[in-house]
Amino acid sequence: MPGELSPMKRQIADILDPGKTLTSSKMVSLSNLNTEEIEFLTKKWPDTDLQHRREIISQLAHLSEVDLKLNFSAVFILSLSDTDEEIRTQAAVGLEAEDNYLLLNPLLKALKVDTSVKVKSAVAVTLGKFALQGELGNIPSHYSEKVYRALLEVLNKTGEPIDVKRRALEAISPFSRTEVKDLIEAAYNTDDIKLKASAVFAMGRNCDLAWLPTLLIELNSDRAEMRYEAAGALGELGAEKAVPRLIDAVSDKDERIREAAIKALGEIGTETAKQALNRLVKSSEPTIRDAAESALREIQFCEDPLYSPP
Repeated sequence: MPGELSPMKRQIADILDPGKTLTSSKMVSLSNLNTEEIEFLTKKWPDTDLQHRREIISQLAHLSEVDLKLNFSAVFILSLSDTDEEIRTQAAVGLEAEDNYLLLNPLLKALKVDTSVKVKSAVAVTLGKFALQGELGNIPSHYSEKVYRALLEVLNKTGEPIDVKRRALEAISPFSRTEVKDLIEAAYNTDDIKLKASAVFAMGRNCDLAWLPTLLIELNSDRAEMRYEAAGALGELGAEKAVPRLIDAVSDKDERIREAAIKALGEIGTETAKQALNRLVKSSEPTIRDAAESALREIQFCEDPLYSPP
């Protein structure tokens, strides 16, 4: 009987009740569940209305993004096995906000066995965060190697959908290995424009200045998608030589590219970049002003992490 449940289990039951309104104050109680509470949720979850499950996962994914102190990993891991593709996708997205490498095993399993392109693509994106942490030496080397091998298997697998391969390439790109550079180069030379765009994105994440000439070429591409990815990659690369070209890109006819170029200037953060951004904050175009202000705040924070904007 509900009256026999602990206060926390009653709260979980209330959240799972489709007749009750989902509020942020209720949802945060799903953070840091203990073993008994996870078992209770696992038992009740499959019987919960589908649309209601979707709403719960969507809200949890949003909350985990805006408040890094919250930990909904138990709910997300449970949801990676849900029968619904959308819920599994949202679970993978939600796990991107978590930094516990012990979550890798269920993610790696999902990448291997899930049959949904959408889910596998989302899982690959999340694994990209762990790939970066592995390259930086922030997680044990054997976990880093498991991530690398799993993504490499996807990229080498015949018949793997292109959308999954794209995300796997982007995810594996932080690894500074010759094999990764070869994969990026091969993808860049393909006829598939989406895979080519992912290769440009990967060049930035790979953080090798050898990619700079290629990225500068793509910043003048006839294709907006390529110019957009090149601008973002140049920011990731942090190359001072790219600043004049990025300043020119602020005049691009495509708003997304203009904003990407401004963001890249903030990421590079040289004196010339700051001077350009200080001019752009006086622009008559609101989106340009806002992007320039955000980029300047990024520079200020990098120079002084204790900085608090007025």
